[in-house]
Amino acid sequence: MTDPARPQAISDDIALRIGLAARALPDTDPARLLRVLDDAVGLPPTAAALDGLTVKQLKAAADGELADLDKEVLKEALALLKGQGTDTIEPPPVLEPYADGDMPGSIRVACASNGGELLDGHFGSCRRFLVYQVGAGEHRLIDVRDCDDSAAEDDKNAYRAGLISDCQVLYVASIGGPAAAKVVKLDIHPIKLPQGGSAREPIAELSGVLAEKAPPWLAKVMGHSADERVRFERDTTDA
Repeated sequence: MTDPARPQAISDDIALRIGLAARALPDTDPARLLRVLDDAVGLPPTAAALDGLTVKQLKAAADGELADLDKEVLKEALALLKGQGTDTIEPPPVLEPYADGDMPGSIRVACASNGGELLDGHFGSCRRFLVYQVGAGEHRLIDVRDCDDSAAEDDKNAYRAGLISDCQVLYVASIGGPAAAKVVKLDIHPIKLPQGGSAREPIAELSGVLAEKAPPWLAKVMGHSADERVRFERDTTDA
């Protein structure tokens, strides 16, 4: 007979959901998320209780513990709590051959991804970075870098920025101010694309831009001199 005074254990399925959802939330471990869930739905959380949970309730619980987090990030975490996408993670795409010097004048671009060849990740919680070499009219996927936050010491954002320190541009679905500062400090230009989608689309678009007239910010990223950037500005104005 079950002792009603004894706390019930969390099922393996719910524990997995909580672990994945905590990983999707910046600066959040399962213990922090459990405090929020305790206030929102009670412990142990059941599948039925989590299915009825809303983003608004998640933000308000535990005196607004998660209120400052980006809404899209909370939606992603809530979907994981509801068991959506916890079964399989689409593997990364196959790399394309590349050796240093293959694409003169090219730049390196990272895309925050949670599966496959999608650009759908928040900087602080994405599972991996897809790394492309992008030149004028050509681009190749040259690396996939998995994020293991357990390898970070005291600063997860610095660790993640270090994973892509050889890149000049970062595409991401969302990124917070402190994280963006870490990225910019490494001379990486972050670009938010909240709509997400295929990583190949913005990469191909950037490749097309390189084949024409690079805007001043991109000329700077590519390492052009100030005189060359002025020329780009004049050409753009004349056009």
